[in-house]
Amino acid sequence: MHLVLRLDVGGRPMAWETWEEAAAHYVRGNVAWTLGNPFFTAHGGVCRRSGIHSQLDIHPVIAVRGRHLGKIRPPALSNQTLFHRDHHLCMYCGKHYPVRELTRDHIIPISRKGKDIWTNVVTACRSCNSRKDNRTPDEARMPLLAVPFTPTWAEYLLLSNRRILADQMEFLLAQVPEGRQRSV
Repeated sequence: MHLVLRLDVGGRPMAWETWEEAAAHYVRGNVAWTLGNPFFTAHGGVCRRSGIHSQLDIHPVIAVRGRHLGKIRPPALSNQTLFHRDHHLCMYCGKHYPVRELTRDHIIPISRKGKDIWTNVVTACRSCNSRKDNRTPDEARMPLLAVPFTPTWAEYLLLSNRRILADQMEFLLAQVPEGRQRSV
């Protein structure tokens, strides 16, 4: 089943939700606006008074009213989204690998006060990560093939869901910085 893209009322992407979670927003009256044609209809019970069977059309993109913090924290770093960000390529040798052969490499190693953050990690094959060892790329004479970056929430949501509907894809791609649209 496809997920629903939840936005804040200003149109900022927030999260993927199940149709059940989206239905709860509709029922509570928290949906400010929607995008796209309904992709799913939830069927409820029968109204005792009218005898009408209730149903709720679920749209692929919903903007939800509520309190949202002005500044949002960076997306969570996980191996899955890191490997997607880097297109399953080792950022040292440039070869494409299956997930089981990839690792998270810290550009400045953790043991040398490097942080586990988006801008300090890249995808590396096991061989290159082992060869680099506890050194920086310069010290190991292993230049990076790309500069690591922190994805925007739109990029993160694109990276974290494989089954994205056309309306959702169009909305999220419009939020991705121009030079990085091909990277997701």
